[in-house]
Amino acid sequence: MPKLKSKSGAKKRFIVQGSGGIKRSKAFKRHILTKKTTKNKRQLRGTVQVNPSDMGHVRSMLPYA
Repeated sequence: MPKLKSKSGAKKRFIVQGSGGIKRSKAFKRHILTKKTTKNKRQLRGTVQVNPSDMGHVRSMLPYA
C-alpha cells in the first residue's frame, strides 16, 4: 500500500505535541483589526488545544503525526 499524503494546509496550521495533543492558533486575528477591541485582540494571541470533537478530522489530515 502506498504512503498517505498529509494535507499541506493542515501541516501549516497544526502543531502535534509529544503527548499526542494538537495545538492550533486562534482565528479572527488576520485583518480588519481596527474595529476589534484591544482586549479582544489580546485574547486571540497564542495557541489552544484542538477540540476533541474535531480531533478525528485533524488526525485524518495528518496521518503520520
